Amino acid sequence: MNKNKPTIAQKPRLSFWQIFNMSFGFLGIQFGFALQTGNASRILQTFGADVEHLSWFWLAAPITGMVVQPIIGHYSDRTWNRLGRRRPYFLTGAILSGVALFFMPNSSMLAALIPPIVVGAGMLMIMDASFNVAMEPFRALVADNLPDSQHTTGFSMQTCLIGVGAVIGSWLPYVFAEWFGIAKTANRGIVPDNVLYSFYIGAAVLIGAILWTVIRTKEYPPEVYATFHEKDETESGHQGGLLEIFSDLANMPKTMKQLGLVQFFSWFALFSMWVFTTPAVVDHVYHIPARDTSSSAYNDAANWVNVLFGVYNLVSAVYALLLPRIVKKLSRKKAHAFSLTMGGLGLISIFFISDPHLLILSMVGIGLAWGSILAMPYAILSSSIPAKKIGVYMGIFNFFITFPQIVNGIIGGPIVKYAYSGHAIYALVMAGVFMFLAAIAVLFVQDGKKIQIIEAAS
Repeated sequence: MNKNKPTIAQKPRLSFWQIFNMSFGFLGIQFGFALQTGNASRILQTFGADVEHLSWFWLAAPITGMVVQPIIGHYSDRTWNRLGRRRPYFLTGAILSGVALFFMPNSSMLAALIPPIVVGAGMLMIMDASFNVAMEPFRALVADNLPDSQHTTGFSMQTCLIGVGAVIGSWLPYVFAEWFGIAKTANRGIVPDNVLYSFYIGAAVLIGAILWTVIRTKEYPPEVYATFHEKDETESGHQGGLLEIFSDLANMPKTMKQLGLVQFFSWFALFSMWVFTTPAVVDHVYHIPARDTSSSAYNDAANWVNVLFGVYNLVSAVYALLLPRIVKKLSRKKAHAFSLTMGGLGLISIFFISDPHLLILSMVGIGLAWGSILAMPYAILSSSIPAKKIGVYMGIFNFFITFPQIVNGIIGGPIVKYAYSGHAIYALVMAGVFMFLAAIAVLFVQDGKKIQIIEAAS
């Protein structure tokens, strides 16, 4: 025994409300993200994009995420200032996201100078880059502040609040149109007022929720944080700066590599769902031409897709609260495999449904998968990576989220056009198959560190 080895302190367990305050900013992020995923294809089609080209416009999102998240993670691991370690980054991301949410649906204002489709695609890129700046430090904050026994609880709380924010963001255009009579149609090339106002509110909620977390959450100063972890002997004396990211990438833990395959299948499926659900439902369920973007019928269908997206997010929010108990009974891998299987069934079932209201049943299965995707991989990962590299490894882990989206973005459109004859519904069936592949792959992940799931102290 080494008597000179310093004693490692245990992080104090946090109460329910401390974990809630720490995670509340994610509600705002997901409010804005839900507006993007539910309306970006609709907005781009309004500005003139063809269905088979939608996935190419959406490429901006994962490409910026692939670049931004590892860099933000790398520098947030090394940042200590008056605001803390992670908080400066998600505050900056919130402000930039709010600006993009305001300008994207208003891209037609610049039509005299730049084609609206170009402005809209640019705003989509800026918006997603800003979301990534805000999201990654939130993931790392849970691992920073919570003991291992509360990691699943922390990520589940984040997932619950993500679901709540996404439900409100997804349903807002429908509520504005159907409950408050705000215009749901507009002249060709103009985004309807119900969508415009939803984006304005989304910007305000996003910034406000992030400010809540910044004000109500403390971070451990460097000297205190160091007492909770063993000193990493490899920490000094080698590459510095951004070059270190490549070293970390080459030396990622085995569990992280195995999770990468699971994430590839999962996020390939999710990207298809976000890009093609609106044109698929419009064409396959409502039997409306996809180019008919200015009609009342098209906008009714698009608003209903927002409601459906809200349903799967609502299911994920409730399911996230149950995940710690499910994991305690089963295991993290089995719980995730079950959830992904339900998601696959939900996506494929859309093909067999002709009544729009029955699509709610499909969203239940998708919601179980979404709730687990946002929590389980991070809970497994956080137990397998060095404490002093949590930020950068969470950022690198984003490669396994963005890469499948980039692949799908490149090939998804041509597949829909040439293999599926322009019928986007088959892209959702393919997404269901990929969910099944993810469910199989997760069973082979090495979840070596068994974490006891203990309820947060009240």
